[in-house]
Amino acid sequence: MFRESPRNPTAAGTRLAAEQVAAILPPTPLLPVQIGGVSLWGKAESLQPIGAFKIRGAWFRLNSLSSEERRRGVVAVSSGNHAQGVAWAARRLGIDAAIVMPVDAPQVKLDATRALGAEIVLYDRPGGVDRDAVANALCDQRGAVFVHAYADPWIIEGQGSAGVEITHQLGRQPSRLVVCCGGGGLAAGLALACPDSAIVPIEPQGWDDMARSLASGRIEPVGANPPPTACDALQTPQTAPVNFAVLNHRAEPGVAVSEAEIRTAQRFAFRELGLVVEPGGAAALAAALAGKTCLDEHTVVMITGSNVDPQQFAATISTADQTAFDNPHGAPHPRGLMGREGERR
Repeated sequence: MFRESPRNPTAAGTRLAAEQVAAILPPTPLLPVQIGGVSLWGKAESLQPIGAFKIRGAWFRLNSLSSEERRRGVVAVSSGNHAQGVAWAARRLGIDAAIVMPVDAPQVKLDATRALGAEIVLYDRPGGVDRDAVANALCDQRGAVFVHAYADPWIIEGQGSAGVEITHQLGRQPSRLVVCCGGGGLAAGLALACPDSAIVPIEPQGWDDMARSLASGRIEPVGANPPPTACDALQTPQTAPVNFAVLNHRAEPGVAVSEAEIRTAQRFAFRELGLVVEPGGAAALAAALAGKTCLDEHTVVMITGSNVDPQQFAATISTADQTAFDNPHGAPHPRGLMGREGERR
């Protein structure tokens, strides 16, 4: 249940967001990597202070609140990464924050959100509860501001600051941005920030509502019984009108990746780039390794989060089945090369 803002996100907004983010955070590195004989770039947003790109939108949104709105506090909905972004920004700005989180959210994300000082309100995701309705009710009770994870123009612009940063690092807009996609906040922000770049949204199989929405030209929800996925960060029921308005007729056809392809990408990121990447944060890299999107030397693959359960991650990277990793799509074994942080090209 979206309560739409009358304001639309803009390219100018992504530039303002980039200025505000740059004032408090260093740029995340672009890491050169080879896949299938093509040299391209990985944007390591997994190295943000909260381990995810969500810190960008959260900081810009909360920093844009009026003094009266800050006094009333904020409410957000998240399985963990947006939760941590909002909690981090709220603590820095002295704002009370309540986060509506699913009872089955990864424990590492619940613990990290609590450690940042936010109040957690749990809901039962398998029970079919409307999480936005829970958050809206809290906002009505408390007079708080709802900071939506993706259906918010300031959030979209804040995520788009990554595109402004990438352009500065490369010295040009990338030819293609391969993007992990849940509700489409990051994809929409990058589309605004990099108008000359192709935008390729990547989702887990069975949760590819954005791909189907882009194909049909109207917002399509996730099916009634979507399959289980390790990508908790990408389990959104459907995109919102504000995101779809930016991406419709602008983004490339969406791509779905399997759980096995995602695990392959996690192993690749760890062994070749030295990165710990959660399943949802590895989806775009999975599509690139599986040969499901076009790649060239000016392509940037978004690596978006590192908040994964340690035991789950250890099991993923120690698996005995290396077939998919060693030869993801009949190409030579991909070898990554570490680059200098913030290197400009």
